[in-house]
Amino acid sequence: MASTGPTSNSFFSQRLKLHYVDWGNEGAPPLLLVHGGRDHCRNWDWVAQRLRDRFHVIAPDLRGHGDSAWSPDGNYDMYGFVYDLAQLVHQLDLAPVTIVAHSMGGNIALRYTGLYPDHVRKLVAIEGLGPSPKMLDERAATPFAARFRKWIDEKRQAAGRIPRRYPTLDDALNRMMSENAYLTPEQARHLTVHGINRNEDGSWSWKFDNYLNIWSGFDVPQADIESLWSAITCPTLLLYGADSWASNPERDGRLAHFHTAKVIEFENAGHWLHHDQFDRFISTLDDFL
Repeated sequence: MASTGPTSNSFFSQRLKLHYVDWGNEGAPPLLLVHGGRDHCRNWDWVAQRLRDRFHVIAPDLRGHGDSAWSPDGNYDMYGFVYDLAQLVHQLDLAPVTIVAHSMGGNIALRYTGLYPDHVRKLVAIEGLGPSPKMLDERAATPFAARFRKWIDEKRQAAGRIPRRYPTLDDALNRMMSENAYLTPEQARHLTVHGINRNEDGSWSWKFDNYLNIWSGFDVPQADIESLWSAITCPTLLLYGADSWASNPERDGRLAHFHTAKVIEFENAGHWLHHDQFDRFISTLDDFL
């Protein structure tokens, strides 16, 4: 008989102990659910509950997030995240695996799929292509040395920053609600309870590493990223919220780098469209999977 919730497990990647939850149903086709930046694996619970009867659902906490270890040097580059995902698929022998991923998790999953196209059966990336061409052009307008100095300054400031403490759980819940106005009270409470730790003095702090607030200003050349997108051979869905800040790749030209991808835009949804329009999201997944 299936348990009501997932079991917690861990694996090692680059000496870091990383956490994931397993929703059971071994023997069924594997499905990875990968969260976005400053999020956690339990944000997928509603999705996992709908799919667990047909798939062996596994949801990891990325390094620096949830119940996974933090990078000791405070650096969170895409190389490390992609390696971690590759290590999880390798250690659990999941390939070929279906992946559903959000935001930064989508960025990681797209790169992994381009590197190992035979390892991924189907891919759904929710707003996972990273900065738009316009944002990349604006970034490139700042000289490299200036961007490097800014990154050093921000890292130095982060080193002296104490994680914010919320006096009560409701204070943290209100912060969660302010981040996404589309969330229902039930969704916001679930995301808060699983995304927060209680401090010794009784206050509450988010689980993610504060250094994740300092995004690296450096990455592999955009042409190399686009070459990975072009190497993807599995059916791919790129989902976007009509009310999100993210740029739709069908309109900004990035879809041209994909051979097997389709873009679907969700009305009345922002960056977290899998929460904002849950029923439509599940229906879209059902049709695709």
